[in-house]
Amino acid sequence: MAAIRHALQHEVFQPCDERLLAFVHVSKAFKKKKTSFLCISVTKETPLIVNIYQVKKTDKNVMKKKRSWNLSNLTLVDGKTTSLETHEFDLHFDKVYKWFASNLQERQCFLIVLWKQCSSYSLKERPEFKNLPKEWISGELSPSQTQSQITALTGDVEVDGEDYQALTEREEMDLEQLMSQCGSAVSNAEAFMETLARDLSVLDGENVQSVLASEKQVTHLMEQLEVAITEVERVESQLNSYDNILCHIRNTMDKMEEKNMLIEVANRNNLKLLTELERVIFQLELPKKHQNALEDADLMTKEGLRDAITAGKALQAVMNAEIHPALVRLAAVQEQKKRFDKWKSKFSQIISRHLNNLFIHLGNDAGEQTGTLLMLPKHTKLHRDLTAYTELMHWCKVMDRKAYTALTKVYTNCLGKIYERDIHQFLEDAKHQISGVNSSTVGREDKLRNTNWGLLGVERDQWGVECDPSERLRFDHILEKVLAQLEPVCLSEQNFCVSFFQLDVLSPTTKNTQTTLDGLSGDNRTELEAVVLPQKRIEKQVNEEVRKMMADIFSCIEPELVNFINHHEKLDSMHGVRQRYCYLENAVNRHYQSYCMYALVRFSQHVMSAQDTGSFLSMTFGSVLVQVKRNYDRYMQAQLRSIHESKVNRKSKCGILPFVANFEEFANHAELIFKDTERRGDLDKWYIKLGTAMFEVIPSVAADHHKTPSEVVKMENFHHMFSLLSQLKISVLDAHKKEAKQKYNDALKAYVTRYFGRPLEKLNQFFDGVQVKVAQGVKESEISYQMAFSKQELRKVIREYPGREVRKGLNDLYKKVEKHLCEEENLLQVVWRAMQEEFIQQYKYIENLIQRCYPGSMITLDFSIEDILQFFSEIARSH
Repeated sequence: MAAIRHALQHEVFQPCDERLLAFVHVSKAFKKKKTSFLCISVTKETPLIVNIYQVKKTDKNVMKKKRSWNLSNLTLVDGKTTSLETHEFDLHFDKVYKWFASNLQERQCFLIVLWKQCSSYSLKERPEFKNLPKEWISGELSPSQTQSQITALTGDVEVDGEDYQALTEREEMDLEQLMSQCGSAVSNAEAFMETLARDLSVLDGENVQSVLASEKQVTHLMEQLEVAITEVERVESQLNSYDNILCHIRNTMDKMEEKNMLIEVANRNNLKLLTELERVIFQLELPKKHQNALEDADLMTKEGLRDAITAGKALQAVMNAEIHPALVRLAAVQEQKKRFDKWKSKFSQIISRHLNNLFIHLGNDAGEQTGTLLMLPKHTKLHRDLTAYTELMHWCKVMDRKAYTALTKVYTNCLGKIYERDIHQFLEDAKHQISGVNSSTVGREDKLRNTNWGLLGVERDQWGVECDPSERLRFDHILEKVLAQLEPVCLSEQNFCVSFFQLDVLSPTTKNTQTTLDGLSGDNRTELEAVVLPQKRIEKQVNEEVRKMMADIFSCIEPELVNFINHHEKLDSMHGVRQRYCYLENAVNRHYQSYCMYALVRFSQHVMSAQDTGSFLSMTFGSVLVQVKRNYDRYMQAQLRSIHESKVNRKSKCGILPFVANFEEFANHAELIFKDTERRGDLDKWYIKLGTAMFEVIPSVAADHHKTPSEVVKMENFHHMFSLLSQLKISVLDAHKKEAKQKYNDALKAYVTRYFGRPLEKLNQFFDGVQVKVAQGVKESEISYQMAFSKQELRKVIREYPGREVRKGLNDLYKKVEKHLCEEENLLQVVWRAMQEEFIQQYKYIENLIQRCYPGSMITLDFSIEDILQFFSEIARSH
């Protein structure tokens, strides 16, 4: 700021004999990027003139005045607000100039100096100052404060050794009083100056006399001061002596206090050490009876088992006593630890040997007998017998991880064999109940091996031996019972394993044994700290351990269920749907049932209704569901392929195609199975594919059939599809229903056009020629004057179509239509009615042309519309 002030004074105002009073760094309110300086200056020569300038830097970095205003032209100063944090202010001259100050102190100094200048000079109209702090414009700031702020920001600028300073009010009053005492002060300035000089000389003399008179007093005062200094030095010396004595005493007391504190600390430490040693001895003391129970545990009796559990807990407690790590390194503690390890090893061996033998023995458990009912045996007695050893198993998990892992493996192997036996026999019984017999169904499978049942593209007479519908219902019922029986058995075993093996508690370390007596090295401490996991992660690890153990025990569930499903899905695909589709004449045939649809729905219900989707059984069902879904898709793919490969007998009338005729039974059965289930979307997806395939194959078969017109094949099959879809009311097939109706109408129209044609052909040809003449410009009323289209020629053509000949032609046409159509759809009368309407339209067309082209000629056909209606009615009744 000093550099800027100096630059402004010397570059801008000094050449003009002006002195800079204040400046502020500003920009226009709406153009803050373009900055300049707003300066207040005063001339050095009288009369003093105050100006306000806007100074800007040129491109060559030179200060230059841009605008100037005289202070007398200022009308209003608006500070916008009385807040000290406001940067904006307005100056009103010939127009309003809005400024934005970069520095708040510069703004304050500028406005204060501006107010003082306006107050110091006599102006015609003093400008108004508003929205400014009162202390700025009321003179409440002390002269020293105002001058310090102004000097700090503007500096004390001197030019050629001259400095201007306005007189204060007191100085003005003294000057006026002095001038009033001298009458010639105004009229004769030189006489006034001589008087002032003479008074000044008198005052100087009096001052000298006063100084000389006070010299003796000053000398006496100096002597007194020297005496006082001497006394002060003596007192100070005495105080220093006392201070040294006090320092010595203080040091002595500090040393005595420190010794007392050390003695007290030693006493407290001795007491703490004694207390800690007594506590350690008490914590590491194992009673004799527990020692005997650990070395010779009797796990066969209730009392021996109770004593063993109590001794094991006592051993675990002493080995996990809360002892400071430093005390663990004591020789006595280490020796006691060795004895604990010996007892732990002996006790662990006894537990492992006993539980190992018990697991193997209980592995022959037959479970609860259910008689002839289809029920999966439960092993509550086995669980009840093992529950007594739960606390010992928990002890092994904490104190001997290797023994715990080995016992877990033995248990899973033994129980896995039990459940594999039970589940296999359970599913075999389920197969027998589904088939309705108590013996093998191999003979029945051989009987059905060369049959095709349920394929949409196969004729019904080729389906062979049909499966008893009640067997399908039994399969659905038994499958639901099987899944419902598996859930409580698996859940019971899972709950027992979680409790018995303490699977819901994570191990704090991977070491075989971790107790406080082992001490905590850096690695061990890090390992234990790592156990502090988020709750969700802990639950995830627990669930993984539970699932792993259940998978070891029930490893047979998934393959047994898959075999059970595959056994019955051989009725869907005896050799697998992946084989190429063949017909009876190829002697490589398969039969189809809907077991895969039942299985898909049942497994989906159990998977979707599972409360714990991450449980072992839920995930197992989900895995089997994936296999069932694949089988279902292959089954539907076979249906789709049978539609595309559908074949009909070309030596006879076509009629309704097999896949069209069979779709009703297929859809009704599928709707019954998938009603109100979560798998409805899978069925709807295949509905669309099957419907699209049928709509594609119908025209293809129609084009290749030689005995039945293609229009009839499409008309009958699309009519059947429209009626069937209207009856089934399957929402996803609504578009197919509309398309079937449209294709049926198109085929009906095409058939009528092709086979009905124009029975009055010569008449139609005659009037086709008439239409050509009219198109060439001949008026309809003048057609009869054309030789080829005269009235005589028209009568001649009409005579060729007497009523009896027309009736005979319609009778022959009826026989042909009857030969083309099949009886199942009953479309004969519909087609005959359409032909009747077509004939009437042609009749009206000819009659209309006769009336327009041959008016008043009295020419008419040999038969009327009533005769046509009678012909069609009599022919229909006669057949």
